[in-house]
Amino acid sequence: MATSSKPAAAVDPEVALAHKFPEVSFDYDERDVALYALGVGVCGDDAIDDKELHFVYHRDGQPHIKVLPTFVSLFPNKNSNGLGIVDVPGLNFDASLLLHGQQYIEIYRPIPSYASVVNKVKVAGLHDKGKATILEIETTTSLKESGEILCMNRSTIYLRGAGGFSDSSRPYTYATYPANQVHRISIPNSAPSAVYDDQTKQSQALLYRLSGDYNPLHSDPDIAQVAGFTRPILHGLCTLGFAARAVIKSFCNGEPAAVKSIFGRFLLHVYPGETLSTEMWLDGQKVHYQTKVKERNRAVLSGYVLLQHIPSSL
Repeated sequence: MATSSKPAAAVDPEVALAHKFPEVSFDYDERDVALYALGVGVCGDDAIDDKELHFVYHRDGQPHIKVLPTFVSLFPNKNSNGLGIVDVPGLNFDASLLLHGQQYIEIYRPIPSYASVVNKVKVAGLHDKGKATILEIETTTSLKESGEILCMNRSTIYLRGAGGFSDSSRPYTYATYPANQVHRISIPNSAPSAVYDDQTKQSQALLYRLSGDYNPLHSDPDIAQVAGFTRPILHGLCTLGFAARAVIKSFCNGEPAAVKSIFGRFLLHVYPGETLSTEMWLDGQKVHYQTKVKERNRAVLSGYVLLQHIPSSL
């Protein structure tokens, strides 16, 4: 019998899409919420910032601290190996070539400062791009006791070197979400409505990793150098937290419940200690943003934040 010398495809879509992820239950409390807030720069320049102190302290008798909406971006980590990698049968790839490309978050109700919750995970998208495969993992988180859905994360992962598993004339593509949820970023040519500068700390990545993302790329100088960086880089989701904070502070008077959804596309790495300058444009209920590293004048993140309503103060 003749045998083919062609190597097995790196991706078997039938196996990947048929996989049933186990539900994962976990608890979090106010310490986790406050630690995350500090990890994304809350009160970093002013320990008594009147728009941010309520994220880490029970100010003015408030019974609970408030929760940044990007805190929920930590929830998918509970289904990973602690390095941000989810095991999906049917996908064979080099983990060192994995890139976190985008993050989309929907918030369905105010996030409590402590809760018992359950993650349900599925493959929401799988796309053959020739030299890479795009994998989209959707994590829906519900309150354990009531079953009420709290939020949804959709993480877009680029698996470099794992593409080419389908006919190039009709590349494989699969998505469970509607076409109007394909995110297109349009940065206006006009002057921004607001600009917010925030210098990260040299220890920012070391602090942020305590919230559950232990990828050594963000802490180990040897691994960072092997990956092509001069030193450990900041987590992309940490940069997203900084950008969302800028929007909440600039357009929501520090009120996190004003946020309905968040989208971010990761463009370039950030080194701890660099200054993040977030330019923002208000367009109806949507705030478009672009975050640059001020020292290098390079865009590192772009996206939008959709608000529940147009702030009355604007």
